[in-house]
Amino acid sequence: MSSKIAQTKHQVIDLIKHRWSARSFATQPVAEKDMHTILEAGSWAPSANNSQPWRYIYAHHGTEGFNKLLSALAPGNQPWAKNAAILIAGVGIKELPDTQQKNAYYMHDIGMANSLILLQASSMDIYGHVMAGFNKVQIAEELSLPANEEPVCIIALGYLADAELLEEPYKSRELAPRSRKPLAEFTTLLH
Repeated sequence: MSSKIAQTKHQVIDLIKHRWSARSFATQPVAEKDMHTILEAGSWAPSANNSQPWRYIYAHHGTEGFNKLLSALAPGNQPWAKNAAILIAGVGIKELPDTQQKNAYYMHDIGMANSLILLQASSMDIYGHVMAGFNKVQIAEELSLPANEEPVCIIALGYLADAELLEEPYKSRELAPRSRKPLAEFTTLLH
């Protein structure tokens, strides 16, 4: 199995260094109680006005719900995501509750919740891969989402399998070293 621990220049916590977007998933299911832990972690994300403008709709491998989510994925995601133990549709809520006022920060807020979900899963040796490559219209229809809700991502979760089980080009991507832009490319210190 591949271990892709980030090589950082600064003392980043291990939980962050160990999180990466896996594509090779084992057949081992993720227990429902573990899913509750992972999803509760997401509920503790910060959000504007504590509105928590997100919903997560998930399905276990081998169910009709899983197949619905899988069928909406882009062709480049289906070959490896089909082996995940869980698929989760992350749905953003575009209006604040009770007021129907537009929430300009819902995408930011669901992103924060996604991060906590991924970190919690990683702490449990469950790997996640967030995907934007999916048919939003199909998901909205399949899940009967109201007009104030928007499909934002699909997350594949599962236990890690050997990268050698993947076909190309996924195997090479799985085995490639991780990299990030240097801080100087995306940070500025104001004086």
